[in-house]
Amino acid sequence: MASYRGAILDVDGTLVRGDDGLPGMDTGIRKLRETGIDLLLCSNNPTNPPEDYVERFAAHDVPIDAEQVLTSALVTAEFLEAEHVGSDLFIVGESYLRDLLRERGFALRDDPDAVDVVVGSIDREFDYETLTKAFWALEDGAAFVGTDPDVTIPAAERLVPGSGAILNAIAGVAGRDPDRVLGKPSREAGAAALDRLGVPADETLVVGDRLDTDIALGDRIGATTVLVHSGVTTPDDLAEATVRPDYVIDSLWEIEAVLAD
Repeated sequence: MASYRGAILDVDGTLVRGDDGLPGMDTGIRKLRETGIDLLLCSNNPTNPPEDYVERFAAHDVPIDAEQVLTSALVTAEFLEAEHVGSDLFIVGESYLRDLLRERGFALRDDPDAVDVVVGSIDREFDYETLTKAFWALEDGAAFVGTDPDVTIPAAERLVPGSGAILNAIAGVAGRDPDRVLGKPSREAGAAALDRLGVPADETLVVGDRLDTDIALGDRIGATTVLVHSGVTTPDDLAEATVRPDYVIDSLWEIEAVLAD
């Protein structure tokens, strides 16, 4: 039997879909905790603070502390603090990301000629004017950072465009890819997750529904990876994948089989 002390769990598509808990989510989390495994929820959603996850899971009678939540917004903020301290930012993103970066001491500017970094993220009010300003800022030499690469994200009924769709639009008009894309599977996200867990990668499970973010993150840090079929990845996707999970289960409810192997 393998010995694990930590688990990095994806949220949307792995534990919940919209506001609804996926079948077996609470049972799977209980099994992990009963085994003595410390949990970290790791989401590429940059629109909500950790406290929202606490409330969201409390509604399903699953207690989570805010310190057990890592989002792509937090990874992005920490990256900017380390690499672009004192920079003026043009944000393509929503209110929580803006508020977080202001709290971290960054100045947010609307003038594309007065910014050092363009930060691209999901923005459900994204429009032509915003795209134009981001393009002009990049044309003037600003750095280009994305919160996460997710082109689509699971909503209550169907997939919807995510941060990656916004980044692709900006990159297309600017003729350049982002300098860094944070969130899973970036090395910054992996380092931040392991630091918060305080558990070595070889004693950690990474559980998620996406091959290109969740499983790729686990592969990058050297953790044991578990793909769940409760989200976006289909059997056909898995058959054609170059990144292979160590285990495949239908939902988190079956995590006991991984722990017993």
